[in-house]
Amino acid sequence: MSNRIPFAATWQKSLALLACSIQTRLIKQLSVCGAAALLLAGPAFAQLPTAQQVAAPIRIGWNVGNTMEAICGETAWGNPAITQQLITSVKAAGFNAIRIPAAWDCHANQQTQTIDPTWMARVKQVVDYAYSQNMYVVLNIHWDGGWLEEHPLYSHQTANNQKQRNYWTQIANTFRNYNERMLFAGTNEVHADYGTPTSEHNTVQQSYNQTFVNAVRATGGNNASRTLIVQTYNTNMQHGINFFKMPTDSIANRLMVEVHFYDPYAYTLDPNGSCLYWGSPYPPQSACSWAQESYVDGLFSQVRSKWVNNGIPVIIGEYGVSLRSGMNRQSREYYLEYINRAARLNGIKTFYWDNGVADFALFNRSNGSVVDSGAIGAIKRGANLSKIITGDAYQVMSRHSSNALGESGGK
Repeated sequence: MSNRIPFAATWQKSLALLACSIQTRLIKQLSVCGAAALLLAGPAFAQLPTAQQVAAPIRIGWNVGNTMEAICGETAWGNPAITQQLITSVKAAGFNAIRIPAAWDCHANQQTQTIDPTWMARVKQVVDYAYSQNMYVVLNIHWDGGWLEEHPLYSHQTANNQKQRNYWTQIANTFRNYNERMLFAGTNEVHADYGTPTSEHNTVQQSYNQTFVNAVRATGGNNASRTLIVQTYNTNMQHGINFFKMPTDSIANRLMVEVHFYDPYAYTLDPNGSCLYWGSPYPPQSACSWAQESYVDGLFSQVRSKWVNNGIPVIIGEYGVSLRSGMNRQSREYYLEYINRAARLNGIKTFYWDNGVADFALFNRSNGSVVDSGAIGAIKRGANLSKIITGDAYQVMSRHSSNALGESGGK
């Protein structure tokens, strides 16, 4: 092949070559000038879409919980290693976004704060299982032994922010070239206790958010405009509405807010909770005394007014109901449908918490098979997903005739 530069080369590249020739007369390798010309000819990275544009295509999300955040190894809490087969099944069921809770501190050299490259490579492999299928991926620092999550305290602020900066610099550089479907979430449920945050708790927790944003932006490339997710204190909606301030950012409209929703606790999480029914269609005996439909509607409306209406997307990074003896399954499905419907009507995106254990699991972690089709159906009804999704194509079903209306390309 000829080494001559084609006559049709852009004028930017020609000028760059000329400049390189003048400035490097003592350098004989033409390849050096050629490389410089390519760099000078135009920006290496275009700006990624805004947070609103990123959030819009997300239908429903799913957590691969109790796995990558297990201390100190992926299978330490009893779940098998994540496989492509599992993630493929999750997508086939209708989820087009995945949240990957991850630990880092346990996998880092504590003197240098360098993350083990073998662990980083494994996290990247799991991310790629979903990213390669055009799914949206949320990667975070999750519990991780509690070094960050349980210490919004002045006594830990300096040391924790140093780790936060160093870990996120390494994570961000690993995924620097990924497009807008790769999202980072800076923390998880940062809290000192479960009550109202003090000024100290709130100030330190929000410094962790700011350090995260600054660290990712400093790595450049697509990270300069990547959508980032920041959390309210303890990812609590009320605390967010009352106390939370968005971090400053070097680019506009690239931040989302994350909250979690497990109200009422006596129904969703308490293993000894006497509340076994939820919702107006179900009998009052053993029913929850608070946080019914009107509570959900009112709270989600406040979230919409606080952030969504102001151009800041919101995700419910976790929600769900733990199955226990005596619980009414139809009521549980009603809850999951109602939460997703209320979220959709208020412009909020949801990520179901699946810990791989029978009380929360939607999928068999070993082979990817569906183990709770009722819960998945309820989630999809609430999200108004009338599409039966199969790979990269889907069918829209007529509600009147049940006939499929041909449609494809629904990534």
